[in-house]
Amino acid sequence: MSTPIQQLMSLEGRTALVTGGSRGLGLQIAESLGEAGAKILLSSRKAADLEEAAAHLQAKGIDTRWVAADASLPDEARRVVAEAMERLGGIDILVNNAGATWGAPAEAHPLEAWDKVMNLNIRSLFVFSQAVAHASMIPRRFGRIINVASIAGLGGNPPEMQTIAYNTSKGAVVNFTRALACEWGRHGITVNAIAPGFFPSRMTKGLLATLGADKMAAHAPLNRLGDDDDLKGAALLFASAAGKHITGQILAVDGGVSALTGG
Repeated sequence: MSTPIQQLMSLEGRTALVTGGSRGLGLQIAESLGEAGAKILLSSRKAADLEEAAAHLQAKGIDTRWVAADASLPDEARRVVAEAMERLGGIDILVNNAGATWGAPAEAHPLEAWDKVMNLNIRSLFVFSQAVAHASMIPRRFGRIINVASIAGLGGNPPEMQTIAYNTSKGAVVNFTRALACEWGRHGITVNAIAPGFFPSRMTKGLLATLGADKMAAHAPLNRLGDDDDLKGAALLFASAAGKHITGQILAVDGGVSALTGG
């Protein structure tokens, strides 16, 4: 007998830690998981942003708490996991969304900026995943890890975008996802990634101003940018029982851009 789809998509009784969850794509994903019934713990650097995000989710009836921390620092990441374990009792779902970018020509890209992007965009994913696996997922033989990659990790960019460190880090996220899925499947842990296309956000504000929203939208077969709903379904699929037989996969949510470019 099959399971009703409403039951498969429900996250009642589940808990989720969302890094970079105070705004943008992370907040959208947290909202999706919370609306499906999960208890949410948000983490990002700024307490004021977290307070605002938590209030937004709580107004929707979502059980939400938060911890301010710098995800690029391993000790801070481990502290977040320890606090999440104490306050949630376990971590069923980890959303690795914290990230940063830096715009500079490759020939002039500062090394310290390269390290900043790499430490947050890929090293922190390893640190969070390892800490959550040790504390909760491996002992309980259950876990859902969702990494936020990017279609920038599937190929190059037009030369005017000049985001070599970001593209490289997101390419690493793609193969980190595949490799970890292969290692941790035996523990009952699925590991998947969402690869968003272009979404208006604080991170992309500069590029939108430079290149123009209409021009960016015109590159997509759907002729639009991503909006505040477009990651919700993908995140819920990977987090819920509906996706229990999916692991090591990269789902582009990009209006068709990667299909056009072959990414």
